[in-house]
Amino acid sequence: MARIFCIANQKGGVGKTTTTVNLAAGLAKVGQRVLMVDLDPQGNATMGSGVDKRQLTTSIYDVLLEGSTVAEARVRSDKLAEAGCSYDVLGANRDLAGAEVELVDVERRERRLQAALAAVSPEYDFILIDCPPSLSMLTLNGLCCAHGVLVPMQCEYFALEGLTDLVNTIKQVRANLNKELAVIGLLRVMYDPRITLQQQVSEQLKAHFADKVFDTVIPRNVRLAEAPSYGVPGVVFDPSSKGALAYLAFAQELVDRIGSLQAP
Repeated sequence: MARIFCIANQKGGVGKTTTTVNLAAGLAKVGQRVLMVDLDPQGNATMGSGVDKRQLTTSIYDVLLEGSTVAEARVRSDKLAEAGCSYDVLGANRDLAGAEVELVDVERRERRLQAALAAVSPEYDFILIDCPPSLSMLTLNGLCCAHGVLVPMQCEYFALEGLTDLVNTIKQVRANLNKELAVIGLLRVMYDPRITLQQQVSEQLKAHFADKVFDTVIPRNVRLAEAPSYGVPGVVFDPSSKGALAYLAFAQELVDRIGSLQAP
């Protein structure tokens, strides 16, 4: 059965989508079977995985409204196959924005994604869910079916405030909807060791969250920023760049960490 992780942070612009697509590609590169679920109506994770959201005939929208199954709606990111980083994509486009309204009066509306993913979970090692920055019905669907949350965050003061909000949200979801939900780990992204404040916040994170902070640090890297315009993750766009190598290291660290959690 797949390990299902939400990549979430209630603060915008912290690299959630960059982390999702590069982690998906990195996990595929180290031999894992991966499904990437795009829960953001902007569809950036879909486009960043080499899939044109405008060409989707079925999407996560149809799955949530039970007009389609995951098996019918998913597509393969063949654009990444040559690099050995191909994974399945349950894509999103602007249609998804309407799902919020359409799900309001639906029974068990927060568990639609959980039911849909259960049918394909045995086919994957990891299912990664890219969540929108707001705590919406879409994000709630992701949190209800996830085993844990991966939190990408910048080492800045306001990021700490956003982290506090997210931890409180996770506690509420765990108490009321999903007893399995936990923070798997914090990933420091866009890190520049030359900036004293970032060093200080990084040390604060390690002091407060200890082993919840991943050892891998993702540096600020222009190649990661350029990759989406070519419709591929940075791991594929420039495999030798510092950012790509960091995400590959992170993928391996996550596999190792999950392995240690499952060990008797």
